[in-house]
Amino acid sequence: MRIARFSTGEGVSFGVVEDEFISTVAGHPFNQIQFTGERFPLAEVRLVAPMLPSKVVAIGRNYAEHAAELGNEVPEEPLIFMKPSTSVIGPGESIAYPTSLSQRVDFEGELAVVIGRLCREVPAERVKDVIFGYACANDVTARDLQKKDVQFTRAKGFDTFCPIGPWIETDLDPSDLALTTTVNGDVRQSGRTSQLIHDIPALVSYVSAVMTLIPGDVILTGTPAGVGPMEVGDEVSVGIEGIGTLTNKVVSRD
Repeated sequence: MRIARFSTGEGVSFGVVEDEFISTVAGHPFNQIQFTGERFPLAEVRLVAPMLPSKVVAIGRNYAEHAAELGNEVPEEPLIFMKPSTSVIGPGESIAYPTSLSQRVDFEGELAVVIGRLCREVPAERVKDVIFGYACANDVTARDLQKKDVQFTRAKGFDTFCPIGPWIETDLDPSDLALTTTVNGDVRQSGRTSQLIHDIPALVSYVSAVMTLIPGDVILTGTPAGVGPMEVGDEVSVGIEGIGTLTNKVVSRD
């Protein structure tokens, strides 16, 4: 099932996407889904970020070739960092390039895990019970600031630096999915989730041993090799097999 948040111009609602239509859902889909009877052509609504997470927990250097391309060692344990909730945007929204502060902003296509239950200290074998679904994400990074600051907060935390969407796919085996990132239609990243160093059960278990996760929280699982710069005017798309494609344009913030 594909769960989306959308606007018809009169507020934002949850809905279920099927066959180029979206059917409105009453309340929050983390509970039992109840349809209202309203149905709209998908082309006539505006999709927004499919959730408003309290936090986005991201994993660094979780593909060996990506770690190598930036001259980094593969960490023995998952390398976690945070992106603020204010960095989250949805499909079709613009990534704002802070041109007065950074001279290199990179795309990083990733699989996003959406948590569906309040949880902490989750054993790896029970992780599937706390996952609501999966989405595409772009862990946008001011690469020059990341190198300058050493820690990641500023480089990863700008407003609009975490596009997520286009919806949440709830019925999916994430263990071996193709992930592709394109810039203006040209393929820049091509990998598979089977190449993750630390798989999804390991990641959720590790993160939940550190902090309580609540419904709607997002874990970004890492990016494959091929990251590179975006420029103002570029259109960047992250596509994941079984989910769909998340597309955003880059504009100047200044």
